[in-house]
Amino acid sequence: MDELQAIDVASVLEALALGELSVEAAMPYSSNYTLLTRVQHHDLQLFAIYKPRRGERPLWDFPRGTLYRREVAAYLLSESLEFGLVPPTVVRDGPYGVGMLQFFVTNDEESHLFTMLKEGGYEATIRRLCAFDCLINNADRKSGHALKGLDGRLWAIDHGICLHFEPKLRTVLWDFVGQPLPRDVAAAFGRLRARLDTDEAFARRLDGLLEQNEVRALRRRLDRLIESGKFPAPGSGPNVPWPPV
Repeated sequence: MDELQAIDVASVLEALALGELSVEAAMPYSSNYTLLTRVQHHDLQLFAIYKPRRGERPLWDFPRGTLYRREVAAYLLSESLEFGLVPPTVVRDGPYGVGMLQFFVTNDEESHLFTMLKEGGYEATIRRLCAFDCLINNADRKSGHALKGLDGRLWAIDHGICLHFEPKLRTVLWDFVGQPLPRDVAAAFGRLRARLDTDEAFARRLDGLLEQNEVRALRRRLDRLIESGKFPAPGSGPNVPWPPV
């Protein structure tokens, strides 16, 4: 069973936003301060990934102290599109200050995007993920940034360096260049464009997470994807993150 079927998403989001936090361990191989955290809220206990702003490694091309907000924006966009790719994620003040808190997906640690491509059965989800990365201008889609839950579901994580106003798409997924967007993806993009124009509360939430030029760039990318109806070609590069896994 899907972990988030056993616990409804609304309860998970409430626990992430309001629960008592207890840091358990630092996650290995992380470039930023990434902490496995126990969350207790009433009778519900779960694990989450906590990335405090103060633990973000400075980057020359992304504004300092903004990576956690981009993670939350990626979740909001995934949910608005009804893609269900990104685990529930909130802005949260924690033991080391404000940051992002994301539901921890128990996963098969031997699996990642490349192994799931080889395994088969993930084609539709991977096309959806590829389109999502094009939309959010993901600068770091490594193979290891896709998890295989113990139920077999594909989850996408690590969206701290996305949604820049300049083109920065770097991904290991260039398999579909020039191919038409799946019909469900094109329809979802159309609904998102309408929502950005009509849902003031949703637009305000994005405005609170991103700069105005980043929101405008998001809209331009969305318009281009809708108008072309195709997966875009790589830009001037670099186009693949390193290491790829």
